[in-house]
Amino acid sequence: MQTTVGTNTLTLVQAVTDGMRTMLREKEEVLVMGEDVGKNGGVFRATDGLQAEFGEDRVIDTPLSEAGFTGAAIGMAINGFLPIVEIQFLGFVYPAYEQIMTHASRIRARTMGHYSVPMVIRAPYGAGVRAPEIHSDSVEALFTHMPGIKVVCPSSPYDAKGLLIASIEDPDPVLFMEPMRNYRSSREEVPEDKYTVEIGKGKRLAEGEDVTVIAWGAMVPVAEKAVKQMEGKGVYCDLIDLRTLYPLDQDLIAESVQKTGRTVIVQEAHATSGVANDVISVINDTSFLYQKAPIERVTGFDTPVPFFAYEDHYLPTPERVIKSIEKVISF
Repeated sequence: MQTTVGTNTLTLVQAVTDGMRTMLREKEEVLVMGEDVGKNGGVFRATDGLQAEFGEDRVIDTPLSEAGFTGAAIGMAINGFLPIVEIQFLGFVYPAYEQIMTHASRIRARTMGHYSVPMVIRAPYGAGVRAPEIHSDSVEALFTHMPGIKVVCPSSPYDAKGLLIASIEDPDPVLFMEPMRNYRSSREEVPEDKYTVEIGKGKRLAEGEDVTVIAWGAMVPVAEKAVKQMEGKGVYCDLIDLRTLYPLDQDLIAESVQKTGRTVIVQEAHATSGVANDVISVINDTSFLYQKAPIERVTGFDTPVPFFAYEDHYLPTPERVIKSIEKVISF
């Protein structure tokens, strides 16, 4: 639905499709690869219509082999192509993990800068959509630990298109995480033309002096609801959407927590060894003496993501976030 000249009102998944279409039109080197991305348009229809427009040589249905088509894409990227690989769900990435971490992330260093791997690995992730086992994992920390690959996680349609285009144009591999819960949960005006959102830069969604709340991906709407409810109690939060998980926007984090002195981090992933811990390290390194209360984390639990209705007990909720905000305020 077109609202004004030059923009469309899109969902997040439509913005992802628009970003791929924009770059497929601009650069013949751009390819899309993955299971069911062609005729079926992807399990979430993120690639719907792309094969019909650009042909089977550029939107390629692959065998059911994450290691195989990811490895093939690495070779193609080294040789001048710009492949976009779709992993149907982030939890299916494990067979391809060796290819990504042993080869994609290391080739620039291995060749002393003579070669790079300009590829994007798109992966829907997260719980809350009643998917079966393995489909709902949120394992971004497996990738933020390895230098050589960037990790991007938009929460809104505008950011999704701009960050995806920036990722396609990046000279190094990018894991592009797409929160399934956000795919069709909201709409936003998105420019029709090409634009980019800078990788490595977070975004302030709300301005406040009392508490810094940091979230990303599917947890951003959860944090937004909590922050909005706290305004009714006279507590005003600085809400930060990280957008990029590696590299982190350390300047924005430090600026916010030095202003508020209190921090709550909202993370869907398991508590142990998560990105929230890296954010805490940034705060300790840059802003420890500004803290007025211990940092609070609201996370998933150290269990496999449970089935169906039990997801509601696993996932962070606005109520859990509010409880942590109140805890740091009253410390």
